[in-house]
Amino acid sequence: MEVSRCGIHGFHEAIGIDTDELRFFWVLEALEPKAKQVAYRVVVSSTKADLEQPPATPRADCWDSGRVESNAQRNIICKTETGFKSTTFYYWQVTVWDQNGNAARSAVNEFYTSYTRSSRLLPPYSMNQTYMPHSSLIFRTWFENEPDRWKAVWIGNGSDKPFYLRKSIALPESKKVSRVIIFASGLGHFNLSVNGSPASPHVLDPGWTNYHRTVQFVGYDVTAQWDPSNQKENVIGAHVGNGFYAGDQGDRFFWPMYEDNTYVRYGNELCFFAEVHVHYEDGSHETIISDPSWKVRKSATTLANIYASEDHDRRLYPLGWDRPGFDEGADNSDNSGSWAAAKPLTGPRGKLRYQSQPPVVLHNTFEPVRTQKLCPDATMFDLGQNSSIMVNVSVSGPAGSEIIIRYAETIDEAGFVHMPDPLFKEFEYGVYAKFILSGAGQPETWTPDFSFTSARYIQIEGASLDPSNTLPTIHSVSARHVSSAARHLGSIETDKEDVNALINACHWSFSSNLFSYHTDCPQIEKFGWLEVTSLLFPATQYTRDMESLYAKILDDIIDTQESNGLVPTMAPEIRYMCGPLHDTITWGCAIAFLPEMIKRYYGSTQVFAKIYQPAVRYMEYMRTKERHDGLIEHGLGDWGRDIAFGNHQANIETAVYYRCLRNVALMARELGYVEDEKRFEAWAERVYAVYNENLLVTEKSQYPYAFYTSLDEPGKHDRTMVAQALALQFELVPPQHRDDIIKAFLADCADSNNTMRAGEIGLKYLWNTLTDIDRPDIVLAMARREEHPSYMRFLRRGETTLLEFWQDACRSKCHDMLGTIYEWFYAGVLGVRPVGDAYRTWTLRPPVNSEFGNVKGSVECPFGVIDVKFERKGDERVELDVRVPTSTTCTLQLVEGWRVVEGLNEGVNGEGEVVLEQGSYHLVLRA
Repeated sequence: MEVSRCGIHGFHEAIGIDTDELRFFWVLEALEPKAKQVAYRVVVSSTKADLEQPPATPRADCWDSGRVESNAQRNIICKTETGFKSTTFYYWQVTVWDQNGNAARSAVNEFYTSYTRSSRLLPPYSMNQTYMPHSSLIFRTWFENEPDRWKAVWIGNGSDKPFYLRKSIALPESKKVSRVIIFASGLGHFNLSVNGSPASPHVLDPGWTNYHRTVQFVGYDVTAQWDPSNQKENVIGAHVGNGFYAGDQGDRFFWPMYEDNTYVRYGNELCFFAEVHVHYEDGSHETIISDPSWKVRKSATTLANIYASEDHDRRLYPLGWDRPGFDEGADNSDNSGSWAAAKPLTGPRGKLRYQSQPPVVLHNTFEPVRTQKLCPDATMFDLGQNSSIMVNVSVSGPAGSEIIIRYAETIDEAGFVHMPDPLFKEFEYGVYAKFILSGAGQPETWTPDFSFTSARYIQIEGASLDPSNTLPTIHSVSARHVSSAARHLGSIETDKEDVNALINACHWSFSSNLFSYHTDCPQIEKFGWLEVTSLLFPATQYTRDMESLYAKILDDIIDTQESNGLVPTMAPEIRYMCGPLHDTITWGCAIAFLPEMIKRYYGSTQVFAKIYQPAVRYMEYMRTKERHDGLIEHGLGDWGRDIAFGNHQANIETAVYYRCLRNVALMARELGYVEDEKRFEAWAERVYAVYNENLLVTEKSQYPYAFYTSLDEPGKHDRTMVAQALALQFELVPPQHRDDIIKAFLADCADSNNTMRAGEIGLKYLWNTLTDIDRPDIVLAMARREEHPSYMRFLRRGETTLLEFWQDACRSKCHDMLGTIYEWFYAGVLGVRPVGDAYRTWTLRPPVNSEFGNVKGSVECPFGVIDVKFERKGDERVELDVRVPTSTTCTLQLVEGWRVVEGLNEGVNGEGEVVLEQGSYHLVLRA
């Protein structure tokens, strides 16, 4: 047995840990099929050598769990008596024992702390000013605990336009540097460099938040970029742009200010802070802070509109500005030599929190698959795939030449960028970047620093591919996919090309909407709509590790929650909405849905303590909205049905309310709040009774079975697939009526000729129900319809991602909210579904009743990699390869009439449900 991977719940990176309670996890790999962990020991030390001793003698000067007799590998709580020291490296290691007493130790893991017990605020600059002697009294607490407080100050040039900052650092030549760590934040976004090299592969740091409540800082280990041979000068450079903190529309499209202009800037001065922590080999530690000794000047990027509109004048670019040897006084790139002392600024109101979610990074590179000359000075480049991107353009030409870069998900018949929705024509030509050449005589390259979009097509104006043309010459155009750095966990492929194309479209739609939050559109909106977080969490976790991102989203929800308990429909709330677009439980339910999902899929309860009271407050708010002593029906209903039509409100919103109450009761139980658990269980039972009293029709004069009706038309009993699916999936159906409700569900599918009569909310539960009753034929019939609603109609028209609505001419073509069918591919086609928390137990149901002849895929669950390969060998024989990860158990669910005839140990029953312990299997199934 060996420990293959370790981590800390809720943290993607671990350079700046700002909490004194951690929860560890680890993954095991064992060659012996019966090997089990029976005990563990976790030790934490501030000295790495303590953990590099012989196997029996690791020492811990910080925390030691001792030997714990348990098979637990996740949610292991570490809480020291005195807390972690600030700005200190810690090292931790786990030792596990199997049933035979054999020990296995993990590699040594590392994390670095920030200020775990500070007030989370930077000190006001006035406390450093000697002309205010009383400040030492006002801010006395800052001086009493020097090691545990933030020391830097916010700096900038006092403007709302991008700027550069640089700091030349000289260190004592008598000391040798061992490690260099930087904590930094720049609002709205910033790029950090050391000696001219990026401090990390991150883009768009820090994550978007409600800056009045929370500001994220980022930790960087820049030891590799530091030059230890040049103690006289190492240079820190920062480039700061607008983001949503101080959104700059310029003369372009800016969605929060579209129509009703509800966007209000968080601040009007871009700002930056940094602390450089230099650790020496002799054990000493030096801190260099941002202050007026840093130098600042305006950026060559003169407009940074987050909606893909940047202006960059290469004539203004100070070449080498972030490298050693740069002469600030000789910088005349903007004809003013304008490097000046940085100004101390007030900065944002929010408290500092470590950027714990995965950073945003660049992934795949897209090269054009087709080019088209539109007119002498305009060329279209087709990337072949729609996705969230940052473009890269290389052009040469005379100084002052203006190159315009436009983006589109759709082009018109002539090949020009096109916005199909007439209400958003402003987006068609109101979004563009302007790149002005310096005339350097060689290709000049531009890529945005502070903006991105979703696009398949790039339109370049003011230049040509023809070098003989008098226009500037285009040398290359490409794009990088920009998305969260969350780990990729799964893949699936079938023998049906149309299904594979739909899987691909879902994948790119999901990946293009994951940043420091989960949006539903990276192009027009970029907002943190909350319904996609709960709707798509089960689907997304099959392919991305979402734990730390969703833990951060819960922080956003807490910051956005209103004083009366209401959770608005988006977090962060970049733009204020109104009516049901502001107050809808199918969006706000994320506050209670996400904690339970984190526990179910990742085996962690670390978010429960912080989210419990906010979730209780939301339930108390929702109680004021009850009708008929328990129904909720004031929100958006099944949004997306017939574009936007509020139907099934009572069915959907009350079912979600019921699940929220159950989840709050679950959190109360985990936290030890016994009376609260009883209260919320009773509350949920009341809603259960009211739901069935008002919506369940048991009198069989209309149909020969019981069914659920909506209340959309008072006095009329309808029988829709959505009403039945919601009741089934939220466990609201009395057991004696379950068979009837399935009959009612299938009857409406038949009556509709297998049409998706559901909006984005109901759609998820439609697919879940069809998975449960094993009807892949209905799923594929719905997906393949010739007319809308139809996934395959999108693909037949050449789309490579999912659209916002069931329309051909849709404004947005990279929306992920219709992508809940992706969950069915893994649960219903690959057949893998979690049962116990974190897949400790899981089920596998081979798709023998489907049209698929071959299916293969994998899911890296929290305990290891699940591999499945399904292959038909005629009508009555299937070969199945399965890998069951160490520490998990799979229950193979066989359809009636099928049995395992080869691959099981002698004497094991091969019918019904077959238990597969950890290991790899080659099974033969026969009908």
